[in-house]
Amino acid sequence: MRKTVKGLLGALLLGVSSQAAAFCGFYVAKADTGLFNESSQVVYVRDENRNVVTMASDFKGDVKDFALVVPVPTVLKREQINVANHATLEHLDAYSAPRLVEYFDEDPCMPMPVMAPAPMMKGAMMEDATVQRRAADLGVKIEAQYTVAEYDILLLSAKESGGLITWLTEQGYKLPPGAEPVVGSYLKQDMKFFVARVNLQEYSKSGYTRLRPIQIAYNHDKFMLPIRLGTVNAQGKQELFVYALTRTGRVETTNYRTVKLPSDVDVPAYIKDKDEFASFYRDMFRTAVDKENGKAVFLEYAWDMNWCDPCAADPLTDKELRELGVFWVAANGNDAQPQPRGMMMPPPQGQDVYVSRLHVRYDRDNFPEDLMFQTTGDRENFQGRYIIRHPFKGEASCDAGKQYFRELPKRQVKVAETLARLTNRDISGIRKKMGLGGSSSNSGGDDDWWNSMWGRQTK
Repeated sequence: MRKTVKGLLGALLLGVSSQAAAFCGFYVAKADTGLFNESSQVVYVRDENRNVVTMASDFKGDVKDFALVVPVPTVLKREQINVANHATLEHLDAYSAPRLVEYFDEDPCMPMPVMAPAPMMKGAMMEDATVQRRAADLGVKIEAQYTVAEYDILLLSAKESGGLITWLTEQGYKLPPGAEPVVGSYLKQDMKFFVARVNLQEYSKSGYTRLRPIQIAYNHDKFMLPIRLGTVNAQGKQELFVYALTRTGRVETTNYRTVKLPSDVDVPAYIKDKDEFASFYRDMFRTAVDKENGKAVFLEYAWDMNWCDPCAADPLTDKELRELGVFWVAANGNDAQPQPRGMMMPPPQGQDVYVSRLHVRYDRDNFPEDLMFQTTGDRENFQGRYIIRHPFKGEASCDAGKQYFRELPKRQVKVAETLARLTNRDISGIRKKMGLGGSSSNSGGDDDWWNSMWGRQTK
């Protein structure tokens, strides 16, 4: 049987105006991981030296060809391995995804309301004695083997990388060229190898149509994620999303720059179209990556889990958080049905969970080292948020109204310029889609196009 070995991770197979100072708005769309091909997701729960790592990929193909090889710091016991539900991870993805919101300008002649302050808030498991002897001859030791749900698991150690590569190859795993030195570097760190493949009999009985994420729990002082095996056989750059859940605050990388994604900017109304928003976000992320010469990790979301504003999805319940490995959340905590989407008030029990969503596009040249993290005490909220601001369409004859309508064209010109800068798109095409016409970035004093759009007579 032919099996394809993949490494962790990513080849797992692994300026706001005063009117928008508060986040309240209408959620329109989100930029979830579905916008990207060849993407993998990792939920990393970290508290002191305790770690729970959930790994998922967008593997497509015959499950008999799936294999996962992950360096781990210790030999894991059966009870340290689990499988997770896709739905829970997808919920976390939706909750933390960069989002598009829209606002509708109020009548400029109406008195501005006084805003209240925002709240603070076993199968064929290589049991054959010949296989065991061959492993020993090559300096490979099968430290443990388990069947966990639909997966057959091996924990391997080795004296040298050549022996391990040879043994895996002889067992039908197809390793990419260049894997040996990377494997050797992990062996020098006394790391073991977690190998998972699909138990076809168990998978057929499970009723699942896609492979579920694999979870591992262990103690380790280093807060790190091994990604270098994932670059050995990568076809180009890969997308990796890391959702780091801690008690204390934001997570950042220590050996690469952690950069906040451009956020809180106005975009044209046509971006509301689903395909347009997806295209915008991909172009914006690519431009941000290029600006950092492909060497940065991007923060897309950082927030206390017990509320959100605006919500691309409801916050996770305590039950869902426990499923992802947040072991400090009480079993009798807040498992009530979430409130309707919108601004979420903290539940009676604080969930004491802070989520950081990191997005990295990586390859061997720009990311030669594994990702090293640290937890900070920074609990400042951040989200990738893009704003459609609809103009007031009524009549406004007061002085403030006249000034408002005089400034509208300038505002739209600025929106076009911002979109061009964020996406590196040609501004003339943006202006055409917006119905602005012309090409001068300094234009904007002519009210004709606004008045004709609203059926007004130009004075």
